[in-house]
Amino acid sequence: MPGMPDMRDPYPGLMAAAEQTPVQHLGAMSLYAMPGEHDVYLVYRHEHVVEVLRDEKRFSTSPQADIVGPVMGRTMLEMTGEEHLRHRGLVAQAFRPKILQHWLASLIEPAVHGLIDGFVERGSADLVAEFNFHFPARVIAGILGLPDDDLPRFHRWAVSIIAYAARKDAGLAAAAELREYLAPFVAARREDPQDDLISQLVTAEIGGDRLTDDELYPFLLLLLPAGVETTYRALGNLQFGLLSSPAQLDAVRQDRSLVAAAVEEALRWEPPIPMLTRASTCPTELGETPIMDDALVTVCPGTANRDPAVWDHGDAYDLGRPRQQHLTFGFGAHMCLGAHLARLEMATALEALLDRLPGLRLDPAAEDVHVHGMAFRSPLSLPVAWDVD
Repeated sequence: MPGMPDMRDPYPGLMAAAEQTPVQHLGAMSLYAMPGEHDVYLVYRHEHVVEVLRDEKRFSTSPQADIVGPVMGRTMLEMTGEEHLRHRGLVAQAFRPKILQHWLASLIEPAVHGLIDGFVERGSADLVAEFNFHFPARVIAGILGLPDDDLPRFHRWAVSIIAYAARKDAGLAAAAELREYLAPFVAARREDPQDDLISQLVTAEIGGDRLTDDELYPFLLLLLPAGVETTYRALGNLQFGLLSSPAQLDAVRQDRSLVAAAVEEALRWEPPIPMLTRASTCPTELGETPIMDDALVTVCPGTANRDPAVWDHGDAYDLGRPRQQHLTFGFGAHMCLGAHLARLEMATALEALLDRLPGLRLDPAAEDVHVHGMAFRSPLSLPVAWDVD
């Protein structure tokens, strides 16, 4: 946990720990990009994870100032109370359902089919390398109103920013380069708004209030890695869940009303980010465990999403299970603002892949395909094959 080791499947160990100690005190240690040592608690069960995420008075998002603040600035991730409500209200206007539907037709569907066009005639591909990694970057670039020619740079910046904790200098340099790159677009959109997200953000207004540069740029720096990294990983987990269960894949292929269930089950079963960190603001307790003041409280949506008190056989990808709210997008005031966009991208991609790649299946020659990682989880590759006339 302290060093966030890379691993194939942490859940057997995490679920065993949850059964023995639902709220585990690990003692004083260093964690992620946080400076110094802190008392650290791990929170596994659904009810306790919800309690932490719901109660920002007892459990603050302030650790985000150390985790992403140096590379992104002050983002909504660390804001609370009125500041968070104001900022979220301004930004949320750009994610209204009507706007998402506009992006579906103008950006998301063309991005999906443009990528599939590149390999559809071959009969085989690695979906991670040739589709998943590129798709959300194309969408985010299009939503921001930025040129496709700059996609390679977006990828490089996104990877460096998201890996800031491991390579601080590279992350800081990428953030500075991205902000410098975006500045002319922001200035131009303030003078002449267009049909893109930057224009919507610079013109968004509530009661005469607009985003300042110190508020706008951190959101843009957050959007690129968050919109690219988490979506491509979630999409890979969805594909792996179905491809490794041919009967369920065939069920979705035959009945597209199951697409939404397939997306939600994948999000529940394998969250791309299995852990989130909060800080206790006072001495308190979770269940029967006392929590010290100013401790780091790391909740695990990954284990909460498999809690046997909520889900039967939670370690299985199962389209038939009753629908209940998972915690992959968080809970409460800080629920992920891009959740609807991510769902839309995942569903659109799945439908297009099934439509255009008949008989889609894992490549029989592929060896040991699996979901991988601890801080971030997704398949490293997904070699697939399909029928070509």
